[in-house]
Amino acid sequence: QVQLVESGGGLVRAGGSLRLSCEASGRVFEEYTMGWFRQAPGKEREFVAAITKNDDTTYYADSVKGRFTISRDNRKNTIFLQMNSLKPEDTGVYSCAASVVASHLENTWPWIYWGQGTQVTVSS
Repeated sequence: QVQLVESGGGLVRAGGSLRLSCEASGRVFEEYTMGWFRQAPGKEREFVAAITKNDDTTYYADSVKGRFTISRDNRKNTIFLQMNSLKPEDTGVYSCAASVVASHLENTWPWIYWGQGTQVTVSS
């Protein structure tokens, strides 16, 4: 089992920045590819970013490329999502997730552990 706890959400104006954190406990952190998803009200959960377990390769949704950066610190069992140039359409509940694979990461089915999420609200 892996437990995931997110933090760092909040209210920010458009153009601002936030840094999300997700701390993992339980199984060996290095064994998992880690990622972020978000869900806006009335919409389906969507992929945001991922970082693989083997070589720290990163993947991003087109909508966040160049603005968001995912990273991991294996010593602290934590991943981060640095979000810059935020837009109102970035609003949603951001959840981190863990997977044992490193493919098809834009889908929800490879992700076996999920956090409860943290709210991000971007005002215009």
